[in-house]
Amino acid sequence: MAREMRGSKSSKASKRGPVKLSPALLDEMIEEATVDCYGESEEACGLFTMLDENLATPFTTTILGVEVQVVRVDITSGDQIVAICKRGNERQRIPILDLPLPDPRPDGSDWIDAIRRSARRG
Repeated sequence: MAREMRGSKSSKASKRGPVKLSPALLDEMIEEATVDCYGESEEACGLFTMLDENLATPFTTTILGVEVQVVRVDITSGDQIVAICKRGNERQRIPILDLPLPDPRPDGSDWIDAIRRSARRG
């Protein structure tokens, strides 16, 4: 039930996509994802897991004026969460913190907001 509130793949999103969540709800999401984590690396993995489980992919977005498909998310060996973007035969990793989101936003993109908030709290 809690995941339905947060825009998981199974939630009922409005026609405009998920609604922007309050800082308090984003903090609750961060806590949910990192509750059993010890250290920054485990916290990054916890946030990545929630994003990977909830973000509806593929979706289209625009990067530097070029339309690309976000086909999945990944985490690097340095614990950076990235979007795997594809255009034609080319693929590129874009840090999730830098990924522009389309309007309407894909289901589960509220987890990107939570990751951005977590990064700012540092």
